[in-house]
Amino acid sequence: MPRRFWGVRRLIRMPLAEGGEQYSIWVGLIYIFNLIVGTGALTLPAAFARAGWSLSTISVVFLAFLSFMNATYVIETMACANAVFKWKRLQTIKRDSIQDHDHDSEEESQQRSFGDMEEPLVCGDSIPSRYYSLDRRIELGEMANLFLSRTGRTMFFVLICVYLYGDLSIYSAAVAKSVMDVVCSSIPSNVTNPKEWDELPCFNSTTAATYTRLQVYRIALLTFVGAMGPFVFFNVQKTKYLQLFTSGMRWLAFTIMISLAIHLLVGRGPQGSPPAFDVTGLPTLFGACVYSFMCHHSLPGLISPIRGKNRLGLHLALDYTLITIFYLLLAFTGAFAFAHLSDLYTLNFVPTDNENIFLEVVEYFLALFPVFTLSTSFPIIAITLRNNLQSLFLDTSRIESYNFVLRKLLFPIVTVAPPLLLTYYLEDIGVLIEFTGSYAGTGIQYLIPTFLVVSARRHCNNLLGLGVVNKYKSPFSHMAWAVFVLLWSLMCVILVSVNISEKNS
Repeated sequence: MPRRFWGVRRLIRMPLAEGGEQYSIWVGLIYIFNLIVGTGALTLPAAFARAGWSLSTISVVFLAFLSFMNATYVIETMACANAVFKWKRLQTIKRDSIQDHDHDSEEESQQRSFGDMEEPLVCGDSIPSRYYSLDRRIELGEMANLFLSRTGRTMFFVLICVYLYGDLSIYSAAVAKSVMDVVCSSIPSNVTNPKEWDELPCFNSTTAATYTRLQVYRIALLTFVGAMGPFVFFNVQKTKYLQLFTSGMRWLAFTIMISLAIHLLVGRGPQGSPPAFDVTGLPTLFGACVYSFMCHHSLPGLISPIRGKNRLGLHLALDYTLITIFYLLLAFTGAFAFAHLSDLYTLNFVPTDNENIFLEVVEYFLALFPVFTLSTSFPIIAITLRNNLQSLFLDTSRIESYNFVLRKLLFPIVTVAPPLLLTYYLEDIGVLIEFTGSYAGTGIQYLIPTFLVVSARRHCNNLLGLGVVNKYKSPFSHMAWAVFVLLWSLMCVILVSVNISEKNS
C-alpha cells in the first residue's frame, strides 16, 4: 500500500479532541458545580422569601429539573455536531485517497476508510456509533451556525448578547453596592423601606462631606468600570490559578454564610417569617433560578476534556441534585434567619461595631466578596460580549480587513457603555436579575438548546441514517418534552411581562 495512504489511515484514527489536559468525570463535575453555583445564588434567598418557602421549594426543584433536561439537550447536540464534523472529514479523506491512488478501486478505498473509522452509515439494526462523541469542543455559536437557519443564528447571537449585557450590569451594580455598604455608615433601624436608603447620608459624622448613599454608589460604579473596562480593548485569558483562587473564595464565602445563618437561627431563633405561598413573588424567583442554574453556554468547554463520558448523564443528574440541595439550604437559612433580606445576600452581613475581631473580619470578607470574585469575571464576560457583537455584525473570517476604529474602539465602547449607563440610574439588582433571567436567560437556557437539539436530530438522521445511534442522546428525547419546554418558556415570559407592566403602571 502506498505511503500516502498509510498517512491517511493514521489521520482517520486521530482523535478530534482539542489539545489540552484531560481530567476525570469527578473533576469535571466539580467544575460544573463551581460554574453553576456562582454569584447568581446570592440573589436566591431574597427571591425565595418573597415567593414563600413552600412555593419556592417546589419552584426551585422544578426549575432545576428543567435546567438539567436542557443540559442533556446541549450534550446531545454537541455529540451530533461532532458526528457531522467526523462525517465531513471522512468524506474529504475518502475523496483525497481515491484521487491519489488510482490503482485502488473506489470500493476498496471506501472499505479501508470505514473499516478503520466506523460502521456503515445506514444499518438495519440500531447500534452504537463512534461518529457520535464529545471529544471535540464545539461551542453553542458553532452549533447554531451548523444546525439553525439564518433567523435562528441571529436570534441566538441577540439572546447571548442581551444575556451578557445583563451579566455585566448585574456585576457592576453588585460591586458598587457592596463597596457602598462597606464605606457608608450602617442604616438606622427605623428605616425599613429600601427606596429610602439611597437618600440617606453616607456618613453619620457631621464633619465629613455630605454624600448620600446613592452618590457613593455612583462613585464606586464609575471607579469599578474605569478600572475593569479598559481590559475589553485587549484579549485577557482567565488563568487556571485565578479560577482556583476565585473558586476557593466563593466556597469559603458560601460556607461562612450558611454557618452564620444557622448560628443566628440557633442563637436567637427565626427572625424572618416568609409566607408559604405568594404568587406575586414568583416572577422574581423565576429570574433568580434561571440565572442561578445557568451553565449551558459554557458546558461544551467543560465536558470535552472529561475522560470516560459513558455515564455522563447520570453523573450530571447527581451534580444537579447536590446543587439543588445546596440552594435550598442557602435560601432556607437566609429566609428565616433575617427579618429583611437584601437583593444581594452578602449585604445582610455588612460590618458592624463588633468587639469580636474575628467576626468583624468575617463580615468584611463577606461584604466585599462580590468585589473579589466579580472583578475577575467582569473582563472575561466583557471580552466574550465584544466577540459575540463582532460575530453578529461583522464577518469574522476577514476581521482584519475592517478599519482600526471599528475593530479596536467602537465595539469595546459599545460593550461597556450600556451596562454603565443602565446601572448608573438603576441600581436595583432584583430588577436586573428579573429581566436578565426571565428574558435572555430563558432563551439561552431553554429555547436555544431545544431548537438546537430538534434541528440536530433531524440533520444527523438525514446525514447518517436512522440506524446509527447517538449514545449521548437525551433521555427526554420524545418530541413532547421539547413542546413542553417551549410552552413553559412562553408562559413564563408572559407572566413576567404582565408582572413588570403592573409594577410600572
